[in-house]
Amino acid sequence: MKAGATTADPGWQGPAAARRWWRDFKWSALLWSLVFPARTQRIAPTLPGTLLIALSLGMGMAAYNTANNILFIAFSLLLSCLILSGVLSWLNFSGVRWRLPAGLALRAGHDAAVGLELSSEKKFMPTYGLWFDLRVRPAAGPVRTPEDDGAPKKSVREILAAADKAEAESRLFLRERLDAGGEARLEWNFRPARRGALRLELAGVGSLFPFGFLRKTLAGGLQREVLVWPAAVEYRRWGVAAMRRPLASERVARAGSSADLLALRNYEPGDSHRLIHWKASARAGRLLVRQFAAEGAESFMLWLRTPADVWTRPEQFELLVSFAATLAEDLFRMGKLVGVAVNGEPSLTVRGARDLEAFLDRLAVVERMEEVRPNAKNGEFLSTKRNLITFAPEGARGVTAYVDGEKTAAA
Repeated sequence: MKAGATTADPGWQGPAAARRWWRDFKWSALLWSLVFPARTQRIAPTLPGTLLIALSLGMGMAAYNTANNILFIAFSLLLSCLILSGVLSWLNFSGVRWRLPAGLALRAGHDAAVGLELSSEKKFMPTYGLWFDLRVRPAAGPVRTPEDDGAPKKSVREILAAADKAEAESRLFLRERLDAGGEARLEWNFRPARRGALRLELAGVGSLFPFGFLRKTLAGGLQREVLVWPAAVEYRRWGVAAMRRPLASERVARAGSSADLLALRNYEPGDSHRLIHWKASARAGRLLVRQFAAEGAESFMLWLRTPADVWTRPEQFELLVSFAATLAEDLFRMGKLVGVAVNGEPSLTVRGARDLEAFLDRLAVVERMEEVRPNAKNGEFLSTKRNLITFAPEGARGVTAYVDGEKTAAA
């Protein structure tokens, strides 16, 4: 069965990933696949295998020339070793599948564990000695010229060297056996150098099992694009006299314990039974609880603008993005972040961790723009002139955050 066939569980790849492949099993197809493997499979002799083949050819020629039965028996044993090695290698791969888990959280400058999940659908034989080649490379994006980054023009050799430096490869080994019906997880500790979109690939799967005479490899067939969030940076804070505290009658679109209903959410263990909305639960068929808005508390909105004529230095622009991400996370942990916006895009109300992660995903790929115009959809967001955080360059390297025009933090 070819790798990459229609799978019963999305995300799984490998010889055992096909749905009910044993129903179409035929011995003729099995023998034909052993003689002519699929294009995704490759078998090559190793150095000991090459020596064994050369020894077999020499012994076979000697046996035919001398008509010696002992040499014929030895020649048959050598050929049997090669055939047995190929069959056992095929059985070692069959019934195994693998996948890359979704939802990888990567941050520039921090180690992240990239996991590879393995599963065996075999009933008897275990699996030994597999290796997996993982590769990370920048995802395809818009073509950027050196003039766009304010850098001098580079030669082709420098461009290729920079591309090779942005890539990373690793080979993970299955050092313990994978029992029949068992599962395993291999991890690769990878540290992305900078933010952006990366493509995580499983380039190939290989094995030298059982004797090391043949090297069998399969095409991985797995690709997943992941986003690398900006790195966290240190910054200094100052008090802002103009910072407004909402009145007691003012409500914030954030979870709290006021009398205003914010939304309905699924019941979680530990929630009070008094918060259950019984009518909505009966209509939905599951328990729903009421979530109320927070009482008046100091809150902020963050607006990130990236005009190319303001942020002319690439290093300063990267510091801006990292500063905005760090400040947004700190305000969210303190429960003071209620909204975010990037350039002229529609604003996003921050109600939970998913909204913050969506903002960080946007910051992972944000670029400088020629012109920034507010969108009509976020007019309500930008019309609030109090507690609105904006950013501006400070000197040649620094970045300053302003709240309603007053300096509040700098990185």
